[in-house]
Amino acid sequence: MGIAGNSGGKVRSDCQVIIEPADSGGVITDLKSKVKVLYGPDIVIQVNEILEFYGFEHAKVTLIDSGALSWVIAARIEAAVLDCLDTQKTWLLPTHQNHIKATSMDSRRFSRLYLPGNSPALMINAFLHRPDGLILDLEDSVAPDKKAEARVLVRNALRALDFGKAERMVRINQLPAGLEDLDWVIPHGVNLVLLPKCESADQVVTVKKRIDEINLQVGLECPVWIMPIIESAKGVVNAFSIACASESVVALAIGLEDYTADLGVRRTGEGGESLYARSAVVNAAKAAGIQAIDSVFSDVDDMDGLHNTVLRSRAMGFDGMGCIHPRQIQVIHNGYTPDNEEIEKAKKIVIAFMEAQQKGLGVVSLGSKMIDAPVVKRARKTIALAIELKILDENWYEKLSL
Repeated sequence: MGIAGNSGGKVRSDCQVIIEPADSGGVITDLKSKVKVLYGPDIVIQVNEILEFYGFEHAKVTLIDSGALSWVIAARIEAAVLDCLDTQKTWLLPTHQNHIKATSMDSRRFSRLYLPGNSPALMINAFLHRPDGLILDLEDSVAPDKKAEARVLVRNALRALDFGKAERMVRINQLPAGLEDLDWVIPHGVNLVLLPKCESADQVVTVKKRIDEINLQVGLECPVWIMPIIESAKGVVNAFSIACASESVVALAIGLEDYTADLGVRRTGEGGESLYARSAVVNAAKAAGIQAIDSVFSDVDDMDGLHNTVLRSRAMGFDGMGCIHPRQIQVIHNGYTPDNEEIEKAKKIVIAFMEAQQKGLGVVSLGSKMIDAPVVKRARKTIALAIELKILDENWYEKLSL
């Protein structure tokens, strides 16, 4: 008899699977489930298929179901099998995903919602909250002894989960462990990889190289972007070289919990202790021509504090921030959305610029103020965002009568 395998938990939308290899008797499944009458036969078939794939002839399987979907059950069975065996084989359930949609380098990333990679209950309907990105997290939210089974679950989630219009993101573990995460998730439809605790350009290059190797093996449908997370004093010092390390880097994020711990100080609501780091990350990102993404706001009950933080964040130059609870998403979106006054001002600037061009004027003015190229560029960006958010008509430029 071999080593027993154990995966999952007895919590909502999940299941626990225990596999005990045996010397005889075939595969016997002891299923405990409230839906056993309806779905029991299908679950047993699933158990048998996966164990047969891995070459099990005899085993006792205990499966305690708490409302898990089939892709979760499959992940838990496979993870328990891999507890028993040393094998490179992987059992892939059929993908229900349509063609994975590519995202662009400058896709809107106001919000990105973290989902613990070993908690399927939090994943299932997360797209309904309409974040710009959904992050399946393999790092801090997963206990060290659960990393292996989380990889299987996240891979299955990528194949089966409805992401809606959200960008499909995965936060891998700190290198070198994160390289193994890439092998599990990249072939299954990831738009963006978050690289935690990044301190050097070499780490970005290493991740990019591994993604390219996987692409050669499987032929990826879409580009995979990289978002390094700056979480240490050393990372802040190297922020610009990190931002420029690869053409696949689309944003720099900052993680303030680890950064303040690295400094040996307490994180405060006012944020004075992290002002330099946040400014440095914004400056590095903008100098590299990419987005700057702010840290999460950790008090999920303080909506006023979140709103004020978002406004300060946007004023500093950040393009979005992370969130740890769905209720934070709308507050974040509202804070990063240009208001009517900003949009009207942008419209006046662009119109004045276009009128000056038509008249062949080399100088652009609005009232008593001169307008230079960076101001026009910022105004055009505001209008483009307003059009994307459907605040302005998509044919606004065409409808101008100058």
